[in-house]
Amino acid sequence: MSLRDSDREIVERELGREITRAEAALFENLWSEHCAYRSSRPLLSAFESVGEQVVVGPGDDAAVVALSRGDDDGDTDEPMYITLGIESHNHPSYVDPFDGAATGVGGIVRDTLSMGAYPIALTDSLYFGDFDREHSRYLFEGVVDGISHYGNCIGVPTVGGSVCFHPDYEGNPLVNVACVGLLSADRLLTAEAQSAGNELVLVGNATGRDGLGGASFASEDLSEDAETEDRPAVQVGDPYAEKLLIECNEALVDEGLVVAARDLGAAGLGGASSEMVAKGGLGAHIELDRVHQREPNMNALEILLAESQERMCYEVAPGDVERVRELADRYDLGCSVIGEVTAGNYVCTFPASEGDGRETVVDVPAEFLADGAPMNDLASEAPPEPAVDRPDVDLVAAFEAVVGSPNTASKRWVYRQYDHEVGNRTAVRPGDDAALLAIREAETGLAISAGADPNWTSVAPYEGARAVALENATNLAAKGARPLAAVDCLNGGNPEKPDVYGGFRRVVDGLADMCDALSVPVVGGNVSLYNDSVSGPIPPTPTLAMVGVSESYDAPPAAVTGEGTLLLVGDTSTRLGGSELLAQVGGSDRFPTLPDDPATIVDALADVAAQPSTLAVHDVSHGGLAVTLAEMVRSGAGVAASVDSAPALFAETPGRAVVETTAPDRVRARFDGVASVAELGAATEKGALELTVGDESVTYDHEVIRELRGVLARELD
Repeated sequence: MSLRDSDREIVERELGREITRAEAALFENLWSEHCAYRSSRPLLSAFESVGEQVVVGPGDDAAVVALSRGDDDGDTDEPMYITLGIESHNHPSYVDPFDGAATGVGGIVRDTLSMGAYPIALTDSLYFGDFDREHSRYLFEGVVDGISHYGNCIGVPTVGGSVCFHPDYEGNPLVNVACVGLLSADRLLTAEAQSAGNELVLVGNATGRDGLGGASFASEDLSEDAETEDRPAVQVGDPYAEKLLIECNEALVDEGLVVAARDLGAAGLGGASSEMVAKGGLGAHIELDRVHQREPNMNALEILLAESQERMCYEVAPGDVERVRELADRYDLGCSVIGEVTAGNYVCTFPASEGDGRETVVDVPAEFLADGAPMNDLASEAPPEPAVDRPDVDLVAAFEAVVGSPNTASKRWVYRQYDHEVGNRTAVRPGDDAALLAIREAETGLAISAGADPNWTSVAPYEGARAVALENATNLAAKGARPLAAVDCLNGGNPEKPDVYGGFRRVVDGLADMCDALSVPVVGGNVSLYNDSVSGPIPPTPTLAMVGVSESYDAPPAAVTGEGTLLLVGDTSTRLGGSELLAQVGGSDRFPTLPDDPATIVDALADVAAQPSTLAVHDVSHGGLAVTLAEMVRSGAGVAASVDSAPALFAETPGRAVVETTAPDRVRARFDGVASVAELGAATEKGALELTVGDESVTYDHEVIRELRGVLARELD
């Protein structure tokens, strides 16, 4: 760790003295890109983050959104809220895929706890290099193993997400994890310290030397020897301790013992405690040697910045400290009263190296430490427009290449390793367009969709990011839900490269513009830059996790029943830019034209999905109609469909869906004046896909399709 000279000058000018070694390390981490968003914060004002449903917006550990409001007269239960949070653990997952991904899950769950919520669902959006490369598979298997191990052990279901393979992730994979929590209004906490004189209490695992400098490590390009040299910066998780921490946190909140809370993540204790008091305009006095430790002879800097997992920092009234100790002991967790909230500076002390006295190792204004980093003013270049070079394709070869691609293939190999039903809320399981949870406390269905597509954003960053937002909203609508709110994880390469920063700026603007057009507030998120390696920068990757609400816990399936007419709803652009077809066979094209009024399409689709005559609904996106129709086929029920041309079959225009219905006129009436409705054909009882494209016809039995789509399991089992 090393504070850069320009930042050191700013800090020492502010303090009027030379800084200590511990202060330099603390500023280096808290002023890093990972913590301070020095290159991205100026862009984030593009997002609209307010709405009548938004209770807590960006800036806290997680956002809080209202599901139900209760009665104004107070005769009914407290309003029900959900929390939304998303986090990246990209660099750690390259160095150590199992622990890197596992601790990403642990961190986002603790963000949920710090708001007073109980975690009820996880999603994971994963991005790796080409599937046919041995190293990509090693990372893929390790990351999935880490996520499944941690999530299954703590009893939080992983209900959705996405997996993408793209050559530009070879030297820097992405692991983006989102969490949804549930709480009633009376349990709401924030990370804002409230009163001088309150105690700061650390609860959870003992502090070790793991994860030192993790925040600064996440703010640098990955080096060629990162897998060995940067291993000490990766945290090691203990999911069984996290499960105990979840239950202890519930007990603490139940008894009203927590005034404010923050989980220990980036920059460890120094980050959590300084940011907590800074948000309240306060300070702290912390005696670092009071922290319970698991390794001998730890120095002040190590205690301050270690990112050991499964730890929470609580603000507690002095009279409640003993009860907090009792509850921590009940759950076999460590508990240390490490200091108190003050009205002064953020001060940390440690026993002097000589004599019996104490040494002040940190003494700085908390707000300056937490929020004083200067923003970067970076140059950007607009990405070039793609050329138009459409290939001539053989229908059979193209269909099999696209449907059998690892990007569009079944992800069952991934989600079968996750416990996605623990908690008894999961009404629609992974493998569908969106997960659906039964929130019985609010008599509401909660749909969740998460992901992005690097093929889209590498070809057209602005339009591709708009498409990401629209696709996630369409996924929700296909299950009968209307979008409520979203959080984003904005991943980019080295922002100091003008072309990289130019692409990143455009994905931010594209995502913000489409969310605004859909009236979906972006209530929080995460930025991860410097995802660059000797292999080059990653594509700009704006992962979005979006939730929606439905009046029912039931939803139409994605697979056909074999009894209805098949309709394609939504306008189709036959441009192939960003498509899996071009990724497989080569060529280039412009990105598809997106609809002018996407919100009306999403609203109409949600209504159609709720119609009793609707038998099945499936979103059209990655792989186009070819993949959608293949996925709708099952044993005993199939599809007979026709389209005009190969571009119509493989184009990936988002905002479309295939509907199986027994009342096609009702669907047409709902989309009248909204978007086009085209009859594709009919569902059949043959268990096969009978496809006509122009004057060519092909037929695939469901077993053949299953074999095509089973590439991940076939290659990895």
